[in-house]
Amino acid sequence: MLPSRAELLSRATERPADLLVIGGGITGAGIARDAALRGLRTVLVERDDFASGTSSRSSRLVHGGVRYLEHGYLHLVFESSRERRILHEIAPHLVHPLQFTWPVYRGARLPRWKIVAGLWLYDLLALFRNEHPHRALSARGVLEAEPNLRQANLTGGASYFDAATDDARLTLANVVSAAEAGAATLNYVEVTALRLNGNRVSGATIRDRATGNSAELQARVVVNATGPWTGTIAQMEDPNAPPALHGSKGVHITVPADRIGNRAAVTMLSPTDGRVLFTLPGGAVVVIGTTETEPPRDPSQVRATRDDVQYLLDAANAFWPSAALTPDDVITAWAGIRPLIASQSASAGDASREHAVTIGPRGLVAITGGKLTTYRAMAEEVVDVVERQLDRRPSACVTAHQRLPDPTREFARTVGDVLIRRTKVAFTERDHGRAQAETVAAELAAELGWTNAQRASAVEDYHTELARLFTIDP
Repeated sequence: MLPSRAELLSRATERPADLLVIGGGITGAGIARDAALRGLRTVLVERDDFASGTSSRSSRLVHGGVRYLEHGYLHLVFESSRERRILHEIAPHLVHPLQFTWPVYRGARLPRWKIVAGLWLYDLLALFRNEHPHRALSARGVLEAEPNLRQANLTGGASYFDAATDDARLTLANVVSAAEAGAATLNYVEVTALRLNGNRVSGATIRDRATGNSAELQARVVVNATGPWTGTIAQMEDPNAPPALHGSKGVHITVPADRIGNRAAVTMLSPTDGRVLFTLPGGAVVVIGTTETEPPRDPSQVRATRDDVQYLLDAANAFWPSAALTPDDVITAWAGIRPLIASQSASAGDASREHAVTIGPRGLVAITGGKLTTYRAMAEEVVDVVERQLDRRPSACVTAHQRLPDPTREFARTVGDVLIRRTKVAFTERDHGRAQAETVAAELAAELGWTNAQRASAVEDYHTELARLFTIDP
């Protein structure tokens, strides 16, 4: 059994930590796990729920990044392909092979020969160790794989493999593994200020949002792994810190699976701008995504717009004409922000998907950029930097070989934790789980000792969270 929340809070504050990780998304969780498994006294704090930001709003893919080949990001594709293989080995219960069909139509931005040549390179960069090698397909072969695709002007296509995952549960598995290795892992604990010892960051002031109580947390090294909120923490160290990120908003929608009728995943080119999009199986629903546009200034207010939704519907209808989808068919629409490295590029789509590890003027370590698939490698690099900051020679990383656990104690504290991130009910039901909210609140009340008033408030808070996440803006 994992320690209780009170025990974890005590573990975090009773004596100085080697490492404080701020941010409980996939990257922060991976860093905490790696550090704890290397024997570092580690604390992980997250202002909201684990994976409540970008790490629960992705395409839920562990993939090599076939579309990155166009931009020449060969190193990223190589690293992503290696990490996809590792994650399949250490988390077979969470990472599953997924077959993609890529249909090609006359006049498409990418002709069939170029796609097939790219997939040869894709297999090469995976050292030919993918689930199965790609296959070139005739038009008949494409329709045998996906009979409901548009037939007009179909010239052929290809088949290849990547992998699917549950992004929030992959994050949670890393959190649980970190806790099992001795880390203090705390959600709903906010950093309100960084502590300084002389001119060096030496910890943080934290506030437990469950009780309102504040405490001082000492740490020899602090890592900023807050994704879209990186700048907020960076300015606690240096109010004049320049922007570290060039965020990119990605929107997904779900529609009933029987309206599309796809058998597996399908790669599409948007009829609007030629961007690579996906139709992804999701049980009773199909996930269609994703867009790439400029995000709002406040990452917590990122939402889909009507234009985002229509863009995705136009693509789906172009490839699946019998679906005849309208906005009324959309079950759920959500948005997340990719925390890309800041650049002078004109558009979000031009920003690199590589990551960077930096050390601020007062010693704050920050990790920016990257993607879900490469989180483990990013974490390994960060912990190597942390050990050097601790005047140690980097020790052996074991996360590439040690299996991730099946979460048992899952740190859920709100109705949203259960229905949005632990079960994904909110993404698949038209009412976003409102019908189950009272039942879940009652279960949490029994577990957490809530009063009737607290239980009622928890249901209202859930409705507020749903509006924040799933409202489609004009």
